[in-house]
Amino acid sequence: MAIAQFGKETSGRGEFVRQPNRFTDRVTADGSSGRRPEPGRYRLVVSLACPWAHRAVIVRRLLGLVDVISLGVVDPLRDDTGWRFTLDPDGRDPVLGIGFLSEAYLGTDPDYRGRVTVPALVDTHTGHVVTNDYPRITLDLSTEWREFHAPGAPDLYPPHLRPEIDAAIEPIFHHVNNGVYRAGFATTQAAYEDAFRALFAELDRLSARLETTRYLVGDRITEVDIRLFTTLVRFDAVYHGHFKCNRHKLAELPVLWAYARDLFQTPGFGDTVDFDHIKRHYYGTHHQINPTGIVAFGPDPDAWRTPHGRA
Repeated sequence: MAIAQFGKETSGRGEFVRQPNRFTDRVTADGSSGRRPEPGRYRLVVSLACPWAHRAVIVRRLLGLVDVISLGVVDPLRDDTGWRFTLDPDGRDPVLGIGFLSEAYLGTDPDYRGRVTVPALVDTHTGHVVTNDYPRITLDLSTEWREFHAPGAPDLYPPHLRPEIDAAIEPIFHHVNNGVYRAGFATTQAAYEDAFRALFAELDRLSARLETTRYLVGDRITEVDIRLFTTLVRFDAVYHGHFKCNRHKLAELPVLWAYARDLFQTPGFGDTVDFDHIKRHYYGTHHQINPTGIVAFGPDPDAWRTPHGRA
């Protein structure tokens, strides 16, 4: 059964339009969703190249859920067969027993025709996808899985800061997280330039905000820092050149560059970054943008470990 893998929806103006999430069930602490948190019951399937999946990897690590929710990692090169488990012995996920994430999608909805996306939280008992709703997954890990958080785990979505966090998340999603894709996958000059200007206008606003505060909201790392980080850490490696987001490199924006390095050097952030997967996926998968498939050699990842001066 054919499933779309590469289709990038565009509007009549050539604007990139992100596919909505198909599976939106939840795992809730009180079981009101029909599912409760349960160690070993769910498997988080990710690509280490994907910024949307990377959020969940970081949150899982920060909250100490590594031994509670298992992790499946797909091959960074997605071809017309979709996300594959070629990194595992015999090319099959050792927990789910499938060779392609599309098998879980179609097992859940045999009529599904959209792109298969990560992250996906899969029920290991049924093999069905519970959710691929990436913004909700990380919030639920913070709020619904508290019973299993490690002692001393950070509160990434504290109730008294939620209005401010949510307000900061919205423009970052539209203009930065999704903005780099709107620039990279635009099919008209006007759509590209609109996305480009909105992206750098938001980065300038964030730079000004972070001149006087270490983190985006309050005095601690929260959900919004994680969501911004996964785009920033990919910026110079792929978005600057591959997606033509080239007004400045991140390394040329002093405040954001120091902020990003501060987070990178925090346990749970840099140790979840795989630049090899990131570059091989973007340069090797988006053939309409990079038909030769040549993977950029730089930049030097050691720069991420230089002093940031923000402590």
